Amino acid sequence: MDAIQLEHVTKLYRIGATETRALNDVSLAIDEGEFTALVGPSGSGKTTLLQLIGCLDKPDQGVVRLKGQDVTRYSANQRADLRRTSIGFVFQFFALVPVLTAYENVELPLLLSGVKPTERRERVTELLKAVGLQERVKHRPDQLSGGEQQRVAIARALAPRPLLVLADEPTANLDTANGQQAMEIMQRLNQETGTAFVFATHDPRVVAYARRVIKLRDGGVVEDSVQQQVAA
Repeated sequence: MDAIQLEHVTKLYRIGATETRALNDVSLAIDEGEFTALVGPSGSGKTTLLQLIGCLDKPDQGVVRLKGQDVTRYSANQRADLRRTSIGFVFQFFALVPVLTAYENVELPLLLSGVKPTERRERVTELLKAVGLQERVKHRPDQLSGGEQQRVAIARALAPRPLLVLADEPTANLDTANGQQAMEIMQRLNQETGTAFVFATHDPRVVAYARRVIKLRDGGVVEDSVQQQVAA
């Protein structure tokens, strides 16, 4: 079943009298449980596409559907509620709350959603163990390495049990070893939880982990293929 579907989506950006088509008549679907890479040069439309998939923005033309629901009709508050419950995010710069511990950062989206304390504790403990940080639960971000911070971010993205997780250049601020570890963790959790992952990247070593690769250029999809991915 489609987790997300885009139908003839166009996104325009206007600066003064200049108009740029960041996406031009894009149609595609991401199935539940997919592990997909968006690739292409700077300005190809990768980040804009992630923003539309993640309900952070609305298209100027076309329709975005999440599990069959037309989210382009949603208000800003409705889209915010949808993001909180159905979409996880992993950012290039980690975006952890600096005054919170690893445990508290992962717990935060569950607190905001009103999950009961016992369930929160079980889920946070399970996720931190899954990313190999069960011994670092009381450490704040400034006490963690970059690789560890990204693993906390991955656990936080999965805490609400979302339909899909979106990652924009998730390894760009990591060295090769930590970048590989982050991709291995996301690939394993994708297989274990059935959560779809969509990530944008320039790094061919990262793309190797994807099962599906969507190539963009000048705001359009120029190739959409399935490949043999690196084994988890």
